[in-house]
Amino acid sequence: MAFRLPVPKETPHPAVFMFLIVPFGAMSGYLNVAVVFLLTQSGVSLEASAALVALSYVPQTWKFLWAPIADTTLSRKRWYLIASVLSAIGIYATGAVPAVEASLPALSVIVLVSGVASTFQAMAVESMMAYCAAEEAKGRAGGWFQAGNLGGYGLGGGAGLWLSQTVPPPWIGSLAIALAGLACAAALFFVREPPMPARAESYAATLRALGRDLCQVARSRRGSLALLICFLPIGSGAASNLWAGVAGEWHASADTVAMVTGVLGGVASMFGCLGGGYLADRMNRKLAYALYGVLLALCAVAMAIAPRTEWMYIVFTMAYAILNGFAYAAFSAVTLEAIGRGAAATKYNLFASLSNMPIGYMTAIDGWAAARWGAGGMLNLEAAVGVVAVIFFAAVAALAVRRSSAIRERSA
Repeated sequence: MAFRLPVPKETPHPAVFMFLIVPFGAMSGYLNVAVVFLLTQSGVSLEASAALVALSYVPQTWKFLWAPIADTTLSRKRWYLIASVLSAIGIYATGAVPAVEASLPALSVIVLVSGVASTFQAMAVESMMAYCAAEEAKGRAGGWFQAGNLGGYGLGGGAGLWLSQTVPPPWIGSLAIALAGLACAAALFFVREPPMPARAESYAATLRALGRDLCQVARSRRGSLALLICFLPIGSGAASNLWAGVAGEWHASADTVAMVTGVLGGVASMFGCLGGGYLADRMNRKLAYALYGVLLALCAVAMAIAPRTEWMYIVFTMAYAILNGFAYAAFSAVTLEAIGRGAAATKYNLFASLSNMPIGYMTAIDGWAAARWGAGGMLNLEAAVGVVAVIFFAAVAALAVRRSSAIRERSA
């Protein structure tokens, strides 16, 4: 019997998007965990290693600037395949280059180039998700997508570090992670190619059309409220960036910190993404986002008043990771609902860039609070800011609904 390739469905199972985004998370995980560990073990300063990691975030911060290229040139599947190959080469190269201080310039170039490539990989998946996920399954699609992102981070970081320590030299581990990422491209067989946005007579005119599409989203009530809720510090999960720094207050050992901020935290976040996405499809998605933010705030307050024991540290960091996964899924659900189709990659990445801002400024605020009032003060302040943000959003949303109703009554 002849082998036949699967016929892509109009609306594939949301798990397809999980497999497609795994390599994106794996690249970040391998760098942040395995490469940084190898560098510090060879005597490279933590400051220099952190600078390398910070460099990897530059493409992710500014990717909305070149997102129109992904929307207006090659097909999404072609962009995905090209980016997958370049990303795999980048992962392999980071393990093949010796993890010593003299290699930092070469590693910086590799990280920057492969980071740009990975943005096109993510854009391709986001665009396919916007076109192919059913309207009633936007939350589940976002949940599976974010679960793949976090799961890929765990694969690249945890498995990459384990392989580098048990199967030397390090390039063997980086090659294995790279090949695993390439294998995820097989999921393309289960998703159809989205139609390209209409192209004008010139590329400049095409870009102007993309700009009009963006403005239309921003002017709509659904789009403007989605932009606002993404910018507000609702469900930012910023405290998780400082778990290692405050672990001493709970008398948590180094092994415990590594466990809850590594594999276990990643698995907990994955389950949170799947559950949060499923629930977001059964209520107003912006309401789900706000609700998850309130739950995360309550978790922070409970951790602040809980006994300072290692077990309490484990319980509450795991609960926080699950609820943070809920918020990740809600973000993708709200964004997919707001952007519609059209220039999907450009619009999704505008929302993604905006949503990274509260994570950044809340991490800084949490660090400031922890230095002055300890971990309890940090958690209580984060919770208070989150609840105030939810109240502010609810007031703006109610005003927008009232204004929209008044306009309809006048036009009737």
